[in-house]
Amino acid sequence: MSTEKNLYRLNELSDYKVASHYSDVRGWELIDAEGREIGKIDNLLVNKRAEKVVYLDVEVNEDLIKEGHETYAKSAGEGVHEYLNKDGEDHLIVPIGAVAIDNENKKVISNTINFDTFTRSSRVGRGENIGRDYEVEVLAVYYPGEEDTTINEDEFYNRDYFKRRD
Repeated sequence: MSTEKNLYRLNELSDYKVASHYSDVRGWELIDAEGREIGKIDNLLVNKRAEKVVYLDVEVNEDLIKEGHETYAKSAGEGVHEYLNKDGEDHLIVPIGAVAIDNENKKVISNTINFDTFTRSSRVGRGENIGRDYEVEVLAVYYPGEEDTTINEDEFYNRDYFKRRD
C-alpha cells in the first residue's frame, strides 16, 4: 500500500476548482435515502492522480453524532458501539457516486445510503488526513459485501462509487 497522500481538500489546492458545468455543493445539506438530514458538505476531496473529486467531506449533524454514541441503544450481540467515534470526530466521507445533486433545492441526496448506515460509519476530525485504510473501512460500511482488496492503486477511483451523477 502506498504511503503517498491520496486525497486533498479542494480548498488546499490553489490550482484546482469546480468545473463550470458542475455545481459547487460546499455548504449544501446532505440528505439520506429516507429524507433525513445527515449534515453539511464542508469540502470536496480530490484525488490528484485521478484528477477528480472522489468524496464529499461532510460535517455531520448532532442527531447523527448522538445516535452513533448511544451505548445501550444496541444489543450486546451487535458489539460495542460507544467508542467508534471520539469527541471532535464530526466529519465523514461520502463517495461522489453515492449521491445525486438537486440543483433546484441546493441539496445533495444519497439515494443508497441511509441514516443508520451513516451512524455506523467511522468519522474523522475536520481537516484530518484521510488515508486509504479509512477509505476502505468506510466503503465496507456503505457497500457491505462489495469490498475488493485486489484493486490496484490505478484502478481504485475508476469504480462506480466515484463516478459523478450530475
